[in-house]
Amino acid sequence: MRKSTSILDRLIFAVNILIALMLVVTGIISFLPFKFVSPLSVLSLFVPFLFAFNILFLLFWLLRLNRRLWLSSLAILVSYVMLGSFYGLGGVGETEEKASDLKIMSYNVWGFNKNGWIKTPGIGDSIVEFITTQNPDILCIQEHNRTKHQQLGQYTYRSETPYPARRTTQAIFSKYPIVNNGSLDLPGTINNIIYADIVFHKDTVRVYNLHLQSFRIVPSADNFSDGEKSERTYNRLVDTFSKQLEQAKIFRAHLAESPYTNILCGDFNNTQFSNVYKIVKGDMKDSFLEGGNGFGRTYDLWKLPLRIDYILADPDFEVLSHQNFDVKLSDHYPVMATLRLNSSHK
Repeated sequence: MRKSTSILDRLIFAVNILIALMLVVTGIISFLPFKFVSPLSVLSLFVPFLFAFNILFLLFWLLRLNRRLWLSSLAILVSYVMLGSFYGLGGVGETEEKASDLKIMSYNVWGFNKNGWIKTPGIGDSIVEFITTQNPDILCIQEHNRTKHQQLGQYTYRSETPYPARRTTQAIFSKYPIVNNGSLDLPGTINNIIYADIVFHKDTVRVYNLHLQSFRIVPSADNFSDGEKSERTYNRLVDTFSKQLEQAKIFRAHLAESPYTNILCGDFNNTQFSNVYKIVKGDMKDSFLEGGNGFGRTYDLWKLPLRIDYILADPDFEVLSHQNFDVKLSDHYPVMATLRLNSSHK
């Protein structure tokens, strides 16, 4: 009996080693800005589950009073240091908002459902109604439908992906004057980055709207249950991660030349545990990590709740609040933050 128990323990520990190693490797890869790590970068999509499995192994060995619990304990500690938290605790204190604060929303609206992917009638109008109710000062839309600007009349100013570009359309709507705008036409993709320089009281702020390389995968358990489909899905994910890495570097090069304080909104199509996120973020503040609650889900992939939509701001901004909305009007969920520009800037 003892021998069979010993064999079972060894098998369980072998699986434990694999799961712990996967978690630590994912943390290490998040710091490597190289395309050759893309085949392993896919693991970043599953970090919450790797954490959960390691916690279960830790509890299992703890209940057995077995010293093998050190492995998952170490993996959790090391990976937490490298990857950070994925659960928001509402870190922003009670701060009275001022009229001079800036409320900004980011929302991938899926073309306002112009292709009828959601069968419920009137989805596009419901999205407009939702935006109107929340009333952000600046609205960043990914996968825009150009005809909808007529329904967003509260915004005097807007900037969109240029007409000639064969890209998915991004848009920045603003209640404050836009004095300059531009587009970063990413190579080999229909995705796009736009920016707008906005006069905000006595300052000028640059707002970027990113839509990085898409997964181009219809969420389905079949994509990983079928052998041939699984291989195609995995190869597509690896290709997506490689392109996103290239796009992140293009963005950072452009951001480095910005003469203004910056805000970044967008659909990164990747999690905060990826090297893509780390490159794009740099030293910017992530509004969710500053003031969000819960897991911050903005997208469901194979029923995995992922946070792939972000609002980032330069350190000159104070994050007063962050909100995730559980509004199923697109394949993404909207996010909104309230920011305060506190200090002088470049």
